[in-house]
Amino acid sequence: MDIKTVAGTAFAAALLTGAAQAQVISMATGAQGSLAYNAGQAVAVVANDNGLTVRTQPLVGYMPLLNSGEVDFGYVNGAEAAFAYTGTGNFDREHPNARLVGVMFPLTTGIMAPCDLGLQTVADMEGRGDLRIASEYTSSTIIPFYIEGILASGGMSTDDFQQVPVSSFVDGINALGDGLVDVALVSLNAGAGQQAAVQLQDRGGLCYISMNDSDEGFAAYVDVLPSGTIRSLPQNENLNGLQDWGANLVAVPWMLLANADVDEEVVYSLTSVIHQNKEALAAAFGAFNNADFANMAPANVMPYHPGALRYFQEAGVPTPE
Repeated sequence: MDIKTVAGTAFAAALLTGAAQAQVISMATGAQGSLAYNAGQAVAVVANDNGLTVRTQPLVGYMPLLNSGEVDFGYVNGAEAAFAYTGTGNFDREHPNARLVGVMFPLTTGIMAPCDLGLQTVADMEGRGDLRIASEYTSSTIIPFYIEGILASGGMSTDDFQQVPVSSFVDGINALGDGLVDVALVSLNAGAGQQAAVQLQDRGGLCYISMNDSDEGFAAYVDVLPSGTIRSLPQNENLNGLQDWGANLVAVPWMLLANADVDEEVVYSLTSVIHQNKEALAAAFGAFNNADFANMAPANVMPYHPGALRYFQEAGVPTPE
């Protein structure tokens, strides 16, 4: 992208359109303290500082509201975007009016176990039917797909282990720290995971179980959890779960969505504000430090909103063919 294009894009974003300036934009952000809430609050603050009027709404289970147009914008991970659009996975009906805006930042997560179990890779779990694994996650139904995808990379599923139902992501981690399960999903740098590792100090803390990153393993993983990649991280004594060995973890994009009928100029303007203000977004919510806005529009089953696509094309951001 040449200097003229950059200048033109920045100038257009700085001016914003009359439609974007005049409209009050509604943004569903999830329950207070959730990832959606924190990301949404950061975007709203930066957008409001740049001439847009964004009003956040802390809602749970807001995909039907986004699909119907009762809210303009909302957040899900890339896998849930594909599931929601097609009515598969953890969604029992299609949401055809949802559209992608772009990736905010990547989510990195994996399954953990007490380090003294010596489970360095998923292959080490084979034949270990005695292992207790957190399951169901009744209030966060996407979590089992992460776990099943990781296990699938090694040719296994939760049916190969003793399943212990938990209600939420944090409950699964707490069960791990309390010794009620041997394996649970824990996101990189999650506070609850660090607390659980302290509880298990006498067992060497918690260690990640590396998924199989072969072509066959990745294909099996993607069959369960679409729109994801594998992130290989080296041993790092300063990161919980990686202090003893490196691991291949799940990486899934955290996405901003819009209703299909939101004015194209509004989506264009919000996309431009996000794309050009990484530093301000990161100051509002640290996860934006990991944003890669040069690659903000990966392929997904859910299509992109035309307002976002127009901005990406002008700004030189690669878009799906």
